[in-house]
Amino acid sequence: MGKLVSTIFVTLDGVYQAPGGPQEDTRGGFTHGGWSFVYGDEDFGRFVTEVFDRVGAFLLGRRTYDIFAGYWPKVTDPANPIAARLNARPKYVVSSTLQAPQWSGTTVIGGDLAKQVQALKERTDGELQVHGSGALVRSLIDLRLLDTLHLLTFPVVLGTGHRLFTEGTVPTGFRHTGGRVTGAGVSIQTYDLAGDPEYGSYELPEDASAG
Repeated sequence: MGKLVSTIFVTLDGVYQAPGGPQEDTRGGFTHGGWSFVYGDEDFGRFVTEVFDRVGAFLLGRRTYDIFAGYWPKVTDPANPIAARLNARPKYVVSSTLQAPQWSGTTVIGGDLAKQVQALKERTDGELQVHGSGALVRSLIDLRLLDTLHLLTFPVVLGTGHRLFTEGTVPTGFRHTGGRVTGAGVSIQTYDLAGDPEYGSYELPEDASAG
């Protein structure tokens, strides 16, 4: 059974919207698209290549799918590890409205998300990878379906934009399993989902001041 793995880029204030370009996602009048570009050094590229080397299939939200489908099929260089895998591997897009996807290898899934994704995990060799797709990632975490989260935090604050973890996200604990910082200052941290958070207190015991 494949692991379900999310790789997502966020700013220091948690914005995941439109990291790749100015017109990528302008919802809400967002004017900061393309904020990740200047940090794309060799360290960053090496990590992304490592991730794509492990992919068996892709699971994408509708918005990210549309962005990818408008770009990657046009990248035909077989030496490009991202394009080669995105174009060749199975792609599953979560949508209730997409009717006839043009990108080869695409399957639309809908209905019971938990049941559909569990079935995809069971029949995928290698990782079932989610890229971007912030709302989908939240749903997968809330449903306890996500296994691993690669959270790439970029050294920039934008102040506006759609944030990965919003009010109402199901409380969740993670276990840190590795990380690195790129030369350009991107913090790449990997977490496995661990279930519900654990709680404690730094308060002194009631009898600690006695005596």
